Amino acid sequence: MEHVPPPAEELALLDRELSQLDARRAHLLTRRAWLVGALEPQAPNAARWSTPPVGHGWAPGQPWGSTPRAAKPSTPHSAQNVLLALGGLLLTVAAVAFTLVSWGSMGIGGRSAVLALVTLAALAAPVVLLRRKLAATAEALAALALALTLLDVYAVHAVAAPDADGLTFTAVASAVLAALWAAYGLALDKLRLPLPAAVFFVQWPLLLGAWAAGAPAIVVGWAVLVTAVVDGAIALWGKGLGVRVTAGIGMAVMGSASLLTGLGESLTADGPLGAVLPGTLLLTAAVAALAGAWRAPNGYAQAGGVVAGLAAVAAVGGVLRTAVPGTWNVPVYLLCGLALLPVVRARLPRSAGRGVLAAAGAVVAGALLWALPPVAAVLLGPVELVAEVWAGAPDGFRGALGESMRWSGTAAAPVVLAVVAGLLGAAYRWWPSLVRVAAPLVTPGAKARGAAGAGALALGWGTPLLALATLGAPYQVAVAVETVLVAGLLLVAVRGAERGTGDAGTAEGDGAEAGAAGGGRSAVTVTALVGAVGGAVSVGLLSLASEAATYAVFGALTVLFAGAALRARAVVEQAVFAVAAVVWGTVLTGCAARSLELAPHQAAPLLLVVPAVTVLLGARLRLHPVASPVELTGALGALVAVGLAVPQAPFLALVLALCGVLAAGAAVRPERRPAAGYVAAVLFVAATWVRLAASEVSAPEAYTLPVTVPALVVGVLRRRKDPEASSWTAYGPGLAATLLPSLAVAWTDPDWLRPLLLGVAALVITLLGARYRLQALLLLGGAVLALDTLHELAPYVVQVAGALPRWLPPALAGLLLLAVGATYEQRLRDARRLKDLLGRMR
Repeated sequence: MEHVPPPAEELALLDRELSQLDARRAHLLTRRAWLVGALEPQAPNAARWSTPPVGHGWAPGQPWGSTPRAAKPSTPHSAQNVLLALGGLLLTVAAVAFTLVSWGSMGIGGRSAVLALVTLAALAAPVVLLRRKLAATAEALAALALALTLLDVYAVHAVAAPDADGLTFTAVASAVLAALWAAYGLALDKLRLPLPAAVFFVQWPLLLGAWAAGAPAIVVGWAVLVTAVVDGAIALWGKGLGVRVTAGIGMAVMGSASLLTGLGESLTADGPLGAVLPGTLLLTAAVAALAGAWRAPNGYAQAGGVVAGLAAVAAVGGVLRTAVPGTWNVPVYLLCGLALLPVVRARLPRSAGRGVLAAAGAVVAGALLWALPPVAAVLLGPVELVAEVWAGAPDGFRGALGESMRWSGTAAAPVVLAVVAGLLGAAYRWWPSLVRVAAPLVTPGAKARGAAGAGALALGWGTPLLALATLGAPYQVAVAVETVLVAGLLLVAVRGAERGTGDAGTAEGDGAEAGAAGGGRSAVTVTALVGAVGGAVSVGLLSLASEAATYAVFGALTVLFAGAALRARAVVEQAVFAVAAVVWGTVLTGCAARSLELAPHQAAPLLLVVPAVTVLLGARLRLHPVASPVELTGALGALVAVGLAVPQAPFLALVLALCGVLAAGAAVRPERRPAAGYVAAVLFVAATWVRLAASEVSAPEAYTLPVTVPALVVGVLRRRKDPEASSWTAYGPGLAATLLPSLAVAWTDPDWLRPLLLGVAALVITLLGARYRLQALLLLGGAVLALDTLHELAPYVVQVAGALPRWLPPALAGLLLLAVGATYEQRLRDARRLKDLLGRMR
């Protein structure tokens, strides 16, 4: 019989045989690959046949037919570059050490001969290496030669010309090195280092030469400008990316230095003649930048246009500013910037024209940044009057703004604002014509028009205010003008809300940008809305200096905003205007209380006049979207009244009761009943408690039970009429009126009778709630019973806790947490059942 091994033994035998077959197959594949490579045509420098690779190269788990993956070798060129860089660096260090340390051990002839021979060898070696196509090695030796030429310059200065001026020698040497390396780079055009090095050396001859000659700053500026022009020419027509990048960096640095020099000289010039030379420098720089922008790519052309425009403005403005007082310098530059706008229509390239336009915008923006801080001082300065309400009308408008601003230097700021506002307003008015004119350069859309209109409106609002402060107008005139401006902004906002159109309007040439009726809100409308509210706050603060002005301003604001709310058609505008009118009315009532010389707690009931009006207004508006914001604003006024009455408990009880009446009046309306009803009940109960506490009542039940019994009777009747009514609505207020005050007194009562009676009553109420499935009775009675029991057991708990060991409470807490954690899901299900049970109760 044939022997059959057990399955486990047979499986191991099969695995060993398969492993041997895999190893043999991998070995044969490796041998085959080597033979194929040996039979291919040999490269000139390739090695001949050698010993085949040892090892099969197979790894367990590798599929059949796959050849072993060799490790990816490092890139030959990267390794070569690293080696060449290290070698060149070491040779450079050696040359420097030889020049600086070992120089004194040789004579003048030997030293000169060694440096000359080494430099010539370093310069000649790349020629031979390039012929043999060893470009990387040639670059390394060219870098070494560059360092050696610098050492040669140092050696010549130290030995041959030790008495020569350092700056002059450096200027000449940089010119020689620039010419040498330019010729060397043109001769060996395959090397990438020489020409950028030549461009680097070009930066220094003129600058260092002018500096060495002790030339004035304007001459240094001209030298730097010429260098920048040369750099620009190289950047445009230079050969190779490295050359152009180096020249571009040099042009940016030298051009900036030239412009800053010309600008500094122009700003410090004493007269027109002194500003002519810096202006000529700046104009030349502008012409050079514009000429470069004419031929540069798009992005660089736009930058060149910006530089040209700003340089031209600085040149012309620098001459003109010397003919006007110092406070009018900014308007001069602003007018020069606006004069750039006709240049946009010249036959400039599109990108260069955009750059000039951007330069004009930058000048306008800079002028606005100079003029806006005084406007902020005008709007925010009256904040200081809050600390001195009705201290008397100040001496002029400036007196109400404080001393933080020096108004003598802001005489030209209103002019700047007026010019820019007029420009933006004209653009907004004649937008289609502007679009046609600007079409070759830019294509502004509806949003741009909206921004122009909004800017014109905002600046037009700030201009007269700043003019009044600058001219030192009387206080009453300033208050009147600012109030009229608020009225104008309200008119613009209301008309914009009525139109409900987009920024583009219906102007032709702007595409179909007009919004549909009731559509998007324009930027002009939003600006007018924000400006009206902000201006109202500012003029309101300004009016606090005088009692008559306060009544006049806040009365006018209340009427204006209320009228705007009635006239507006958009919901957002209506809500903002109505809320603002409520706020101004509340301020008026506070002013009336101050005029009557009422204490803050005495003024609290008077402040409830406006909340009462808002409740009546809400009943009139009913489901209108503006009703809710108006009533909420009135509620905030009532909250302020409550805060004022807090120091005096009797007045606090009165105010709370009045607030409860207002909330009850709001609860008459079905849409307000769910929220206002609960608020009214809470306010009435709170007023009762405060009144009892103020009267030092020790038995509140005598006052609360007469309220509780009728309330419970009303609740029973309500439940009979409407069985679906909630138990909280029917019985909650009546029960809370007695249980909660009694609980509060019981916690401070040392006797045992009140806690006992309260606990019995709470137990009965809890049982009734469980029997008839009434949620209010169950929860209120249970909570009061638990708190009352806790109060009675607290002394004994404290005694027991003091008798227990210190370690026992933490241990019990830990055991409790473990038990809860172990039965977490069961407790969660129990909590859900309890929640569902309570939810099914009425």
